[in-house]
Amino acid sequence: MDRPDPSSIPNAPGVYLYRDEGGTVLYVGKARVLKRRVLSYFRKDGVSPKTSAMLAKAQTIEYLTTTTEKEALLLEANLIKKYRPHYNIALRDDKQYFLFRLDPKQSYPRLEIVRSARHDGARYFGPFTSALSARDTWKVLHRTFGLRRCTDRSMKNRVRPCLYYHMKQCLAPCTGTLEEKDYAQAVERICTLLDGHGEMLIADLRVRMNALAQDLRFEEAAIIRDQIRAIERTIEQQAVILPGKMDTDVLGLFEGRQGSSLCLLFVRNTSISDARSFYWPGLTAQDASDLILSFLSQYYAIQLPPPRILLPFLPKTDDPREWEDSVQLLNERRGESVRFDIPTKPVDNNLIDIAIANAKEEALRNELASGPTILERIQKALHLPNLPRRIECVDVSHTQGAATRVGMVVYCDGEPSKDKYRVYAMPESNDDYKTLAAWIPRRLTSGPPWPDLLLIDGGRGQISAVGRALEEAGTPALFPYAGIAKARTEDGAQDRRAGNVGDRIFLPNRTNPLPIREGSEEILFLQQIRDATHHFAITSHRKARAKQNLASELEQLAGIGPKTARLLWDAFKNMEAIKAATVEELLALDGLGPKKAAHILALLKKLP
Repeated sequence: MDRPDPSSIPNAPGVYLYRDEGGTVLYVGKARVLKRRVLSYFRKDGVSPKTSAMLAKAQTIEYLTTTTEKEALLLEANLIKKYRPHYNIALRDDKQYFLFRLDPKQSYPRLEIVRSARHDGARYFGPFTSALSARDTWKVLHRTFGLRRCTDRSMKNRVRPCLYYHMKQCLAPCTGTLEEKDYAQAVERICTLLDGHGEMLIADLRVRMNALAQDLRFEEAAIIRDQIRAIERTIEQQAVILPGKMDTDVLGLFEGRQGSSLCLLFVRNTSISDARSFYWPGLTAQDASDLILSFLSQYYAIQLPPPRILLPFLPKTDDPREWEDSVQLLNERRGESVRFDIPTKPVDNNLIDIAIANAKEEALRNELASGPTILERIQKALHLPNLPRRIECVDVSHTQGAATRVGMVVYCDGEPSKDKYRVYAMPESNDDYKTLAAWIPRRLTSGPPWPDLLLIDGGRGQISAVGRALEEAGTPALFPYAGIAKARTEDGAQDRRAGNVGDRIFLPNRTNPLPIREGSEEILFLQQIRDATHHFAITSHRKARAKQNLASELEQLAGIGPKTARLLWDAFKNMEAIKAATVEELLALDGLGPKKAAHILALLKKLP
């Protein structure tokens, strides 16, 4: 891409988007000053290999200005999530993890499992990446301390204790006989345990258990004994105990042979409570600073940041204020300052080492499991110049030439993009070749993005028709195309039996089908796209045919012409709805006066 005219670039904060020839977004970036940031891509001292590869494919750049740097940062994260640009370090994980919530403002608070923290004065503990782990811990805490499980509304309307009370798993504050201080004591013990002070809680409970036993209150002492055992089992699951009290997320990076991975350790209540790992193919150590910045802005736009984040190093940027913007965003997300540290103490070095070791395991898992993707295999099998990230597939459907429709299905990055599906109403014809040839100018008029592969439901005849139409339009090499045809039975007919895996793939200027193994993943994937297209096309055709049949049936009634028939069809969709129409509904239609509406209603009443 050539260097843009500096006068065309806004001198304001905002977001810039690089697009390729087909209009696909390649990269989304944000800047405090757009002009300065965009021109830095074209400096004489060069850019990184990844940026060079992106610029080689980029054809256009567009700008979205904002009023502040923070707005630009948030807009960048939203656009990355929307477009998933190939050259952005996109966090393909938008799950909310599990937290425990206790609201101390309530008289009898519940221990809830929630997906996100709010600034509501409640206390939050976690996160748990595993729903099973969170649920198991939640059950242990309820069995041990007897907090209520019912909602506020249920508790308010309850007059008798529930089954959990009789199972000795609830203190039953709903009955009104429990003193608030006794319930508050159970809440305090849960908070002590979740704050990482389980040993202190156990010591206190042992003193109370021994005192009860000395007073011969053995049943009460046995309850506390069971509580101690449950707490000890919970503590055993948190083997790594660390000094310090501040909750911390620890980030570790590892560069593998085929990409880079990141592990995030969750240190809660002086213990490593959980971890989450991510992997990005193709990233190298040169991308490490960009990876950290992108990860922080995208991940903590979803999750509540902890008070402290431990990084292996502070990211380097061309503009140091980019780091300041990221820090400010996390501070606002948390509602207070988030502390960013790099390891300076043995305990921090140990945490970083643990995170790096887990990141390494993530990279190894991905590299062992990774082979060529299905799109890479299709690119190789069909000899395509580019990875088929956008596949368009078309099929013709008609009934003896009537209500002819071409359905087009679009797959992007291996997944159906239903918002991009299109149906084309074509001139009536029972000649599929002629219809496909007539469809090509319609597709060219629609414009880019162009497909990396146009898949046609048909064989040599269909792709020849498409090829001639592209040549006549002066665009013979605009995009690659291929045909997928049903396998043949012994007598030469198409094999339409269910479960057939022997479809054949034809390319232009090639007599024989490609030598792709029957039942291969490439064939099955292309069959899936073809079948989706066939279903879409035939469904569109049937709707059109039903519309024509209804219009024809209406036109047979005296006084109802094609224009009125179309008006009724568009308003009511089927004959039953039209027959049930009232005068008021007919008068609401444009072009129908009282006399015409009354005449139509009289005609409709005569229908069987």
